[in-house]
This record gives sequence, structure tokens and C-alpha cells, in this order.
Amino acid sequence: MADGDNPSRYVKLNKDQAPVEISPGELNQPIEVPQLNVRKCNECGQPLPESFEPPAVEPWTTGIFGCAEDTESCWTGLFCPCVLFGRNYENLRDDYASATTPCVLHAIFIEGGLAVAAVTAALHGIIDPRTSFLICEGALFGWWMCGIYTGIVRQMLQKKYHLKNSPCDPCLVHCCLHWCALCQEHREMKGRLSDNFVMPMTLVNAPPVQQMNSVDDTQGSSSSATSSSANGHEHHTTLEMRPL
Repeated sequence: MADGDNPSRYVKLNKDQAPVEISPGELNQPIEVPQLNVRKCNECGQPLPESFEPPAVEPWTTGIFGCAEDTESCWTGLFCPCVLFGRNYENLRDDYASATTPCVLHAIFIEGGLAVAAVTAALHGIIDPRTSFLICEGALFGWWMCGIYTGIVRQMLQKKYHLKNSPCDPCLVHCCLHWCALCQEHREMKGRLSDNFVMPMTLVNAPPVQQMNSVDDTQGSSSSATSSSANGHEHHTTLEMRPL
């Protein structure tokens, strides 16, 4: 029942009421629900709490030209950049991805492209100029595509540790400073992985399997008779734990 202060929201219909004109689609308007207007994660789409604050963008711990800070990665990146790229990819992935595939792809397209370009330049007067131009054009295109691929891996590293674009876009960094970028990424992951404290694991060996056996006091006819007579001819049974 409706009170005087709170009128009812329902309207009583009768025969004398004039017909109401309803335009098409008027009853199918969307309803705004405040509980559904929440922020969602851009990656997984899950709703975020109101107190959630996105992590701040952090700078790189080492510069792009700090290759000499880690001599091991510097020499590896200089003479075997494919190996260093494979290590970076393996450490970056959380699903225990193998470093063989990215290492082989890097060796084929980047080191192989550089070798083809060097041979073409050495045989400049022997190879036809048009052929040399096509080979150089293909090498430049392959270098650009490899820069995009390695730049995507660098972008994955920046997204994982919330790093900013330094000194510029990841793909452009690898196209212009590929060796320096590989060394910087290796130093960044090496420093962050070493900071993670890992609790030492304690191995506990399980105890041997035990079995409960009922042993009658029948370790000799003389001892059995003595025990029976001493305890009023009562039969005693003991339980013994024996490891298997």
C-alpha cells in the first residue's frame, strides 16, 4: 500500500484511460548500473579495486652505452649477439621457453644478413650493380624486420618491469643501437634477478614405511608356559613396529 508521503510508482489502469503512445525502442533503452562502471585491467580485463594505483614507470638501472659495466655480456654481445639474445629471451619468458629458436633466428637473419652484405661489398666490381642493389635492399629490409622483432622482446621487458622508453622507441633502439640494446637488456635482467631473494629449500626425507604386527608370546614353549602360569593362564598379545 502507498502512503501519503511515499506515493506508489505503479499506475492503476482502467477502461477510461486514454491510450499511451510508445515510440519504437523506447522500452529497450540501456540502464546505467553504477556497480558495473569499474576500472578494468588493460591486459586481462579483470575489474580493479577503487584503491588500485598503476605502478610508476621506472628508469633503466644502466644506460644504453654502459656496455663496459658487464664485460661478460659485452664480449658475448660483440662476437655472439645471437647467444646473448637467446639468453635474454629465455630469462624474460616465464614459461621456460627455450633459447634455441630465437638464437637460431637471430643468427640466420642478422648475422647472415651482415655476412651477405659484406660479401656483396667485397665483390663490388664483380657482381652486377643491379644485383648488388637488390641484395642491399633485401638486407636493409631484413635488418628492419629483425629490429621490429627484437624491439618487441625489449617492449616485453619494459612491460614486465615497468620501464620507460629509453632513449626512444624499442624498435628504433634495436635498429640503430642493436648491440648496445642487447647488453643493456641483459644487465637489467641480471641485476633484477639477482635482487630477488630466494629462500633455501630444505629437503626432508620421508620416514620408512612401518607395519604393525601382532606378536604372540611364543618365543619358546618354556617361556610361553611360564608366562601363562604367571598371569593366570591369560593370553597376552603385544604390538611391534617394524620398518619395511
